[in-house]
Amino acid sequence: MGLGGCIILIAVGAILTFATDWDMQGVNLDLVGVIFMIVGLIGVATFSSIARRRRVVVPPATPVVDDTARPRTRDGYSDGYGV
Repeated sequence: MGLGGCIILIAVGAILTFATDWDMQGVNLDLVGVIFMIVGLIGVATFSSIARRRRVVVPPATPVVDDTARPRTRDGYSDGYGV
């Protein structure tokens, strides 16, 4: 069940609990609504913890070069090619 399903469960539970005054014999709709809301909240918590673990930190595509470290002078011998 995805995040959308969890939100729908919370909304249906809230409607059953707070917005209806139906009376069904043998069924307490207030309790059913509270159960739907609790299941929806558990689903949102589970989904968010799983989504947090799936995040992958991607290194930058281009390397970062810091030219402020030291000025370079090229004389042809200190490049490492003449060694």
